[in-house]
Amino acid sequence: MLTLASKLKRDEGVKAGRPPGGPSDSSHRVSIRDRLLIKGTCKASFPDENKLHHFQLAVSPDEGYYQSGTFHFEIDVPEAYNMVPPKVKCQTRIWHPNIAETGEICLSLLREHSIDGTGWAPTRTLKDVVWGLNSLFTDLLNFDDPLNIDAAEHHLRDKLPKSWSGIRLLLT
Repeated sequence: MLTLASKLKRDEGVKAGRPPGGPSDSSHRVSIRDRLLIKGTCKASFPDENKLHHFQLAVSPDEGYYQSGTFHFEIDVPEAYNMVPPKVKCQTRIWHPNIAETGEICLSLLREHSIDGTGWAPTRTLKDVVWGLNSLFTDLLNFDDPLNIDAAEHHLRDKLPKSWSGIRLLLT
């Protein structure tokens, strides 16, 4: 069975000049969790080390409206992954145009079926999901097709400067 861990090990071995399937050099090991992280703004944790298909992600944007906040997501990777996207839910209550107050997320790559072709595909990876969640707080804010219409209208009505970090006050 091809797994993310085996692929990463094989790719690392080829880069280091070792034949695929050969012995690995433990000094060059990098955990899967560390490979998924972005610019230090994302941190993955596994509540149960025996369930690697279930993990949590903390996103701490370093720019934009949500700068200085920390937002927690729960990610479940189904057995049918890579054919279906992981299930993602925001655990932090947030006022965001693309995240409902109940935690549902509007991110095209998490859609199993998408008319515009930007939805999930077997070629997508968990790293794409982490990048997408991180980008929800910076460059993927979507005010044209929001999930939380009230939050989008509020933003468009009362535009705030990008450096304003007081948005955290809206969190409970």
